[in-house]
Amino acid sequence: MSQPMNGEPGHREDIHWPSLFAAISAISAVGIAIGLGLPLLSIILEKRGISSTLIGLNSAMAGIAAMAAAPITTRLAHSFGVARTMLWAVLFAAISALGFYFAEEFWMWFPLRIVFHGATTTLFILSEFWINAAAPPSRRGLVLGIYATVLGIGFASGPLLFSVIGSDGILPFAVGAIAILAAAIPIYIARNESPALDEKPSRHFLRYIFLVPTATAAVFVFGAVEAGGLSLFPIYATRTGFTESQAALLLTAMGVGNMVFQIPLGMLSDKLKDRRLLLSLMAVIGLFGALLLPLLTSNWVLMAVVLLFWGGSVSGLYTIGLSHLGSRLTGSDLAAANAAFVFCYAVGTVAGPQAIGAAIDISGNDGFAWAIAGFFALYVLLSIGRLLFRRKEG
Repeated sequence: MSQPMNGEPGHREDIHWPSLFAAISAISAVGIAIGLGLPLLSIILEKRGISSTLIGLNSAMAGIAAMAAAPITTRLAHSFGVARTMLWAVLFAAISALGFYFAEEFWMWFPLRIVFHGATTTLFILSEFWINAAAPPSRRGLVLGIYATVLGIGFASGPLLFSVIGSDGILPFAVGAIAILAAAIPIYIARNESPALDEKPSRHFLRYIFLVPTATAAVFVFGAVEAGGLSLFPIYATRTGFTESQAALLLTAMGVGNMVFQIPLGMLSDKLKDRRLLLSLMAVIGLFGALLLPLLTSNWVLMAVVLLFWGGSVSGLYTIGLSHLGSRLTGSDLAAANAAFVFCYAVGTVAGPQAIGAAIDISGNDGFAWAIAGFFALYVLLSIGRLLFRRKEG
């Protein structure tokens, strides 16, 4: 059976580099494809005259697919093996990525979105489980910090690649499919080192959401703030008087903070006995950073500096939350909890833009900051409660 949640599982300190290289490089290749595909698909639908509402509805299939795939991923990996399930997911993701080019009718894009994002969700869940299982307990934060940094570079490379190859013809779709298929190479090479799931999870999927609530709530807030912030911040910034180019640079500052701070935060988490303290600190920084936004609208440089540190803190919720998850669970329980972790992230990406957009409509432009602050405030309350009333199951 999986070990109980009574601290760091296991005592090994050696790093299994082939496993880590396989998992990190595989998911980074997928990150490049997603970073390329998101703007590509939107631009093509815009060229076809599809309304913004329908484009948004089609994009929402990503969150729905992720929520549908998360509960079944662990069971698939238990039945077919982690590496084999990942290889099949790579194949389905690559075929669906190329399929968008040949799908002439708009309705065809809905099942393609579901297959593509369902497959990539499976890859994310099993890659993160693989990384968590392969990382030594004393350096788990460092390893996950490296993972988050490399993944962030992959996501950032996608739009850059899109700016070079454009949206015409089959080339961008072929490049995306090839990037995804490239992920199969390291997975296949390290297939014999993939973690085994000899047992089924000991609990129902939904139980894992509440088993380690400090982690799952953290990733829900991260998903809500990331999706809502990235999609609505340009609107917020331009309404407050910034130019479009300044708004883009402010988002860039946030993205740089995301990439730069992951490894230091991961290393810091390895020094702490209880990672929940760091998660609480990240949420407090996120709360005050959000509250500061309306006060910085007249100073572009100062806002960029704040967003640099704020972006690192916000993304730290994901990295440290994932590390906390790995410190409390092992085996099939860790795999199932990782699926619940990604499920909560997907729920956040759906809820965040809706809540933040509604807040802007109700209370004006500053509703953007108030809504984000509200998400962080809820997490601060939860984390304080968990720290005051410590439970053995974490």
